[in-house]
Amino acid sequence: MSVILECVPNISDGRRPDVVQAVAEAFAAGGATLLDTDSDADHNRSVITIAGTPAQVIAGAVSGVAAARDAIDLNHHEGAHPRMGATDVVPFVPLGDATMDDAITAARQAAEQIWRDAQVPTYLYGSAAQVEGRGNLAKVRKGQFEGIRDVIQTDPTRAPDFGEAAVHPTAGITAVGARFFLIAFNVNLKTRDLAIAKTIATDIREKGGGMPGVKAMGFDLPEKEQVQVSMNLVDYRKTSPIQVFDEIARRAEAAGVEVDGSEVVGLIPAAAAPEGFAERVKVIDWDPDLVIENRLAARSS
Repeated sequence: MSVILECVPNISDGRRPDVVQAVAEAFAAGGATLLDTDSDADHNRSVITIAGTPAQVIAGAVSGVAAARDAIDLNHHEGAHPRMGATDVVPFVPLGDATMDDAITAARQAAEQIWRDAQVPTYLYGSAAQVEGRGNLAKVRKGQFEGIRDVIQTDPTRAPDFGEAAVHPTAGITAVGARFFLIAFNVNLKTRDLAIAKTIATDIREKGGGMPGVKAMGFDLPEKEQVQVSMNLVDYRKTSPIQVFDEIARRAEAAGVEVDGSEVVGLIPAAAAPEGFAERVKVIDWDPDLVIENRLAARSS
């Protein structure tokens, strides 16, 4: 059986459907299967999911980054989510019989080719990192596009793994990595008080002594007139979406706030979405096709 990798590029546009669709198709241009595209206007960000052989997802990563480079100008980008690149991150994830070593090899090849062919400098992060401290994406992205742009030429610790010590003038810099299956999961609160979401996010994230494998931030959602606890669950085996939803609901109730619902951004593995999951955590616009095993089976039939 061929090695199959998932690749989940995040691009810095969630407000122009035509641009997002064109870039998503570019990510699948190398022969990989386009599994999902999920856009958020408040975050001004889209999560694209493709899967295929290492050669297919590497080729797709290069063409997709080039397409985003030509379509997105970070000098005019505003959104709730931190970003440093038109294509912000390109993580590779092992599926099925694929190993983390397979994902690491693909990430390093893609990062080099993105610089060589698209002229967008790249950092390696996560399990593919080769520089100390770059395993943590938040540290890699520190300062975002503007901050990195201002220091990259003078601070050797911010030099890219591939490329010159300068960000692309409009497309910034892209982080390419390898990781375990990450679940992007958001919980929306029926309040305009951003401080509540930020406090909950601080309390539940692992680095603050909270729940293992949880990265969280509090965001304002002006279009929804709500606030959000936005999370990356980096290992659902340690903390599942159900567990983190319950903890957020408990803390929100203590603050006198109701939970409006939750959002699965991109795809989720079946093991993290047991029977009754959607009702249990009030998923907005749930579709069983969001389970990656279901999506892969449907695309393969």
